[in-house]
Amino acid sequence: RLPVVWHRMACALVGIRVREIGRAARDRPLLITANHVSWLDITVLGSRMPLSFVAKSEVASWPVFGLFAKLQRSVFVDRERRSATARTASELGARLAEGDAMVLFAEGTSNSGNEVLPFRSALIGAARHAVAGEGEDVWIQPLALAYTDLQGVPMGRQFRAHVAWYGDMEMIPHFMNVVRKGAVDVTVVWGGPLRVSPGDDRKMLTRRLERSVREMAAVARAGRALPAAGTESDSEAEAAILKAAKNG
Repeated sequence: RLPVVWHRMACALVGIRVREIGRAARDRPLLITANHVSWLDITVLGSRMPLSFVAKSEVASWPVFGLFAKLQRSVFVDRERRSATARTASELGARLAEGDAMVLFAEGTSNSGNEVLPFRSALIGAARHAVAGEGEDVWIQPLALAYTDLQGVPMGRQFRAHVAWYGDMEMIPHFMNVVRKGAVDVTVVWGGPLRVSPGDDRKMLTRRLERSVREMAAVARAGRALPAAGTESDSEAEAAILKAAKNG
């Protein structure tokens, strides 16, 4: 619980206001597949509930944030070594089998926040097979993050870059810039969880999760009507959002 309290304090310090649509599934094992915009994503999601993350190895060395990533028992990935995927998948599968809710930023990198990049199927499939080795199905839940407003004004494509952290941006200067810019609103949308069996096609599953996250994020970024926070189940929220996407 300590990381949750700390992340909530960090959100207050930085000026992050979170709107949550739907809710996390109670089913276990649970893998949450999300888009990735900024280092803020971990703080935003970590403030909602006890979660562990699949994070790049550099996160472990971040000031303060790295400490709490370790306290959350994050699984660290060395992106420079392809051979590390098998070890990461094995560790991820073991953690899922223990009942931990794990967050995977399935694009494999962060971006400008104006789009959702293609999801990488390798870790999704590997984690599924690792849990299946224990004789269990796994639940996978899509989640969309959208940074929508800066000081109460819609960001739009241009100003979303002030929050997004990607490429070769340095952590400390970006952190200070976010603090100086003032209050940031972010919408977190939980989609309906999928029960996944060992025989399910990995690439089709990945495309389905990617499409769901992309559509939910697009609706949230566009500021279209969303279900009232806390009043919808995850599947109802996703259905309402996908309907808005089609109508938009």
